[in-house]
Amino acid sequence: QVQLVESGGGLVQAGGSLRLSCAASGSIFSINVMGWYRQAPGKQRELVAAISSGTTYADSVKGRFTISRDNAKNTAYLQMNNLKSEDTAVYYCTATVQTSYRDHLQNFWGQGTQVTVSS
Repeated sequence: QVQLVESGGGLVQAGGSLRLSCAASGSIFSINVMGWYRQAPGKQRELVAAISSGTTYADSVKGRFTISRDNAKNTAYLQMNNLKSEDTAVYYCTATVQTSYRDHLQNFWGQGTQVTVSS
């Protein structure tokens, strides 16, 4: 029904920057929340940032990461600056979507994109 495609991951040195993109497509009536989670090896998936009418950030990324969205393109972005080795993880995009005017909100996930920060 709804597909989320992430892009922009890769390998970067500590202190560098990356910009992740997440494009939503398919049966979309409206998108409520878009967000980014990450999961490092051996750790639980954690919320990084989310955006609806406002924004929310994990304490560990405040002041370094910025989430934004382009509603016309159904796309969310995560600008990551001053990256640290502990930011290394697979980053997943998520969106809470209403697929038609009569449907309830549903949550969808992307396939994930690897971010590796070398120290």
